[in-house]
Amino acid sequence: MAIKGNSTDNKTRNSVSIIIVVGLCCFFYLLGAWQRSGFGKGDSIAVEITKQTDCTSTPNLSFETHHGGDSISDELKSPNFEPCDESYIDYTPCQDQRRAMTFPRNNMIYRERHCPPDKEKMYCLIPAPKGYVAPFPWPKSRDYVPYANVPYKSLTVEKAVQNWVQYEGNVFRFPGGGTQFPQGADKYIDQLASVIPIANGTVRTALDTGCGVASWGAYLLKRNVLAMSFAPRDSHEAQVQFALERGVPAVIGVLGSIKLPYPSRSFDMAHCSRCLIPWGANDGMYMMEVDRVLRPGGYWVLSGPPINWKTNYRAWQRTKEDLEQEQKGIEEIAELLCWEKYTEIGEIAIWRKRINADSCPGRQDEPRVKMCEIVNDDVWYKKMEACVSPFPEVNNADEVAGGELKPFPERLYAVPPRISSGSVTGYSVESYQEENKIWKKHVLFYKKINKLLDTGRYRNIMDMNAGLGSFAAAIDSPNLWVMNVVPTIADTSTLGVIYERGLIGIYHDWCKMEDILLEMDRILRPEGAVIFRDEVDVLIKVKKMIGGMKWSSKLADHEDGPLVPEKILVAVKQYWMKQVSWKPQSAMIIDGFDGGEREEDGGDTRTHSRDGDGDGSGHAVGKEALKRVVV
Repeated sequence: MAIKGNSTDNKTRNSVSIIIVVGLCCFFYLLGAWQRSGFGKGDSIAVEITKQTDCTSTPNLSFETHHGGDSISDELKSPNFEPCDESYIDYTPCQDQRRAMTFPRNNMIYRERHCPPDKEKMYCLIPAPKGYVAPFPWPKSRDYVPYANVPYKSLTVEKAVQNWVQYEGNVFRFPGGGTQFPQGADKYIDQLASVIPIANGTVRTALDTGCGVASWGAYLLKRNVLAMSFAPRDSHEAQVQFALERGVPAVIGVLGSIKLPYPSRSFDMAHCSRCLIPWGANDGMYMMEVDRVLRPGGYWVLSGPPINWKTNYRAWQRTKEDLEQEQKGIEEIAELLCWEKYTEIGEIAIWRKRINADSCPGRQDEPRVKMCEIVNDDVWYKKMEACVSPFPEVNNADEVAGGELKPFPERLYAVPPRISSGSVTGYSVESYQEENKIWKKHVLFYKKINKLLDTGRYRNIMDMNAGLGSFAAAIDSPNLWVMNVVPTIADTSTLGVIYERGLIGIYHDWCKMEDILLEMDRILRPEGAVIFRDEVDVLIKVKKMIGGMKWSSKLADHEDGPLVPEKILVAVKQYWMKQVSWKPQSAMIIDGFDGGEREEDGGDTRTHSRDGDGDGSGHAVGKEALKRVVV
């Protein structure tokens, strides 16, 4: 018995020893992994910050629409921003009509972007229109917009026979028509697709000049083509607002005296459907600007006057001589640009830009061709010139200048030519691929916080500091689109890379923190959401500021845990109207920006409407830099 008892004790001791050894091994393995992660540096500080800011993973957020709710206390003392007058519900600061009329009419200068001086800036909150309701989800929003959201009926009368828009009860209906396609944009696009390779992903990005209500861009979306549409804020003041309420990319803009806010070689196709742009004026300057932003091998579509003038001159109420001279001027400029005329079908003419300078011998010796001396993407508020942008150099006659692009969707994650060639300072192929991995991880976490992010609840999204466009790539979906904004103060211009990925974006200059946040409030729809990603000290300041803007907000931990100093601030703009006292809802912590807007502001990709559209990292906020904001 004694021997048996000793045997049992030895077995017990051996078992305990094995457990202790295994436990120590696991402990030191986990300790080593933790140290290698980098979280061990300053962990006591991070823990203390986490306690102070009450960061959570926001497990019980609500992203449904609510037009009322219980009050919420805010432990932070916030500035109080008063509501603006009701007359400002569609105010677009840099497109104010009264200010516009003080500028010269020549070259459409008065329709360009003119921002108010500091003394005229408004530091108040834009109220929602009376009766405002949440937009219809896509794709229904393409065809229907609530009247209360855009209460303007003039286009239903002026463009009645052209099927732009119709007023039916309490909604506007968009049949898909246009001045040059009264039978619908689909049939019109079918005509273009018989010549232009739209179906196979070769054409992904398009520019629509003088877009009206953007039906051309709206119907291209189902063909996986993303159009940047622009139109001036003129007598048809609601046309861009209609486009944005429909969930279609659009900005207020005009071909005038300033360069378009896009980099060179951005678009696979450019389009003008009776856009009333004088293409032959100013020595062909406007066609030369289109040539600048058109990718080598890209297409230019012109429909309407003066094309097929021999048949239509009476209907257009113009003389044969006038129209003939106009088309002759366009043809001559196209020849100077070395565009190849592909076809002319009825009232549609299509040209194609050559793929490189070698395919256009003799242009350099043409005395009428003035080549641009400075060629870069620094175009913000730069004067447009009547000069031809030279092609990037190539090694042989078959090489596409600037680099050949993959068809979409392969293009989205293929290495962009600007990256592979090393022409974007600070980025390599490896850093590009690493950034894509990081943003896939970020977006996956955003979708866990906000389960409505890719359900159609958010249609128009803006990345306010877009970098390489990796957020937009990671969240890419037919349910939404992203306006990628690259701040003009960024150390490196990356917007060209974004376009090479088959995404769209724009340059913009953000101002100090208070101005940025009020601008975000102006363009964000009621109950739209915002995600801020930055160091905690910056986010505390932002949280304090938005506390006086009728936003609910809460700090959340980084996806890698509470020990990471970088945090996420999620916020929701509350629904309120001027005549009703505001009652904030219970804290709705959101993660994801709602990008819809009302009127888009010239060079600003965010328009004055109720959903923010955004961009990302590194624009100055006072002395701080707000690293990433998504609306």
